[in-house]
Amino acid sequence: MVQINDLINSLNSKQQAYVNLELPNPHNGEYLLCVFHLVSGDKLNILQAASEVAAESSTGTNFKVNTETPFSQTMNALVYKIDLDQNLVWIAYPWRLFDRGGNIQNILTYIVGNILGMKEVSALKLLDVWFPPSMLEQYDGPSYTLDHMREYLDVYDRPILGTIVKPKMGLTSAEYAEVCYDFWVGGGDFVKNDEPQANQDFCPYEKMVEHVKEAMDKAVSVTGKKKVHSFNVSAADFDTMVYRCELIRNAGFEPGSYAFLIDGITAGWMAVQTLRRKYPDVFIHFHRAGHGSFTRPENPIGFSVLVLSKFARLAGVSGIHTGTAGVGKMKGTPEDDIVAAHGILYFKSEGHFFEQTWTKIMGFDKDTEDLITEDRSHHRILVDDSWRGIKKCCPIVSGGLNPVRLKSFIDVMGNVDFITTMGSGVHSHPDGTQAGAKALVQACDAYLQNIDIEEYAKDHPELSKSIEYFSKAKEGI
Repeated sequence: MVQINDLINSLNSKQQAYVNLELPNPHNGEYLLCVFHLVSGDKLNILQAASEVAAESSTGTNFKVNTETPFSQTMNALVYKIDLDQNLVWIAYPWRLFDRGGNIQNILTYIVGNILGMKEVSALKLLDVWFPPSMLEQYDGPSYTLDHMREYLDVYDRPILGTIVKPKMGLTSAEYAEVCYDFWVGGGDFVKNDEPQANQDFCPYEKMVEHVKEAMDKAVSVTGKKKVHSFNVSAADFDTMVYRCELIRNAGFEPGSYAFLIDGITAGWMAVQTLRRKYPDVFIHFHRAGHGSFTRPENPIGFSVLVLSKFARLAGVSGIHTGTAGVGKMKGTPEDDIVAAHGILYFKSEGHFFEQTWTKIMGFDKDTEDLITEDRSHHRILVDDSWRGIKKCCPIVSGGLNPVRLKSFIDVMGNVDFITTMGSGVHSHPDGTQAGAKALVQACDAYLQNIDIEEYAKDHPELSKSIEYFSKAKEGI
């Protein structure tokens, strides 16, 4: 059996500079901490490979260089713990390495940048990350949150009920707005552009914004309820992205009635943080298209859903898609998706390896303890003391959910603090989108009243038809 001492003795002088298995108090506030699943390549053992990862992701390269200084060596990332049975390595990064401007892409360039392409490893996946309070001070965190959206919509004790317009492409601007109107009049709260929607010739962006505004106004007039639309502002360049934001802001929408959706992985973290900093009074909606190439459990290279979600909260997004925990059509489990959802929603939560408290002040401070207690009691926190911590980020749940599956997901989630955006789950209703929206509202009402959905459907024809339709669809009829 391989012994730790044998692994330590196998390190060369360069590798030794990136290993300290007796690092005193890694949680002292000096370090960002990471846990990787690591399988080395053919030539190196796990500790040698881990030291090479630590070097490449901080100050070093593949050979020891003569230009090091005593100070530069203090910036070395350090392997401080290993688990040989599970191929896990813990690495501590001095957070002073990172751009002090609160730059998320800079951190990720270090910790999941070049190292994912290193030939010294055959598997390398970042499973969890821990941010110390001293580091959180440097980053924005969310400004406009789920709490603000709830206040605007006057919806507090249930999920925000939303949809994605389907088909995702091919509708004209007027047809798109018509679908929005039908969903809103049916009782829905929130409509979003699908992630590829932009300025297609059959659906010009300016016309789409104009018609959505008209449809929203009419829906609000008919229902007496506020509505929200999330517009995809992802674009080819900064100027176009900001132009789209300003177009929406100047279209006459009431503050709170619109969100800015950004395809965060494909557009990049700079686009995400630009929106957060330029529009702190708008719900910033992070769509994670492309995440599966990093996060799928069977992929040995990349990072977890939890890691992606925690960095989104750090960057300041208001909400990010976190998956349906296997209830919907997308790959995912409660161990991945619900841990991620709780990790961005709560002030203190258990990750895969770290307990994260999103406080900027001492963890043992009484005010911190009070914030944790208030948050667990579902009270709104960080209202008039935002300096004390990073605000919540809202889980957004999409991908194969429908009214029949709503309760199943709520049970797995353990709360109703999320936005659900059902696409075909609404629009495939036999009687159309408006009936599909009513079925969704009825399914939610059944849950809130603790009535079995089949029983509730007896007096609610839209829900009854939805149950019948999805039962047949499940059986392939």
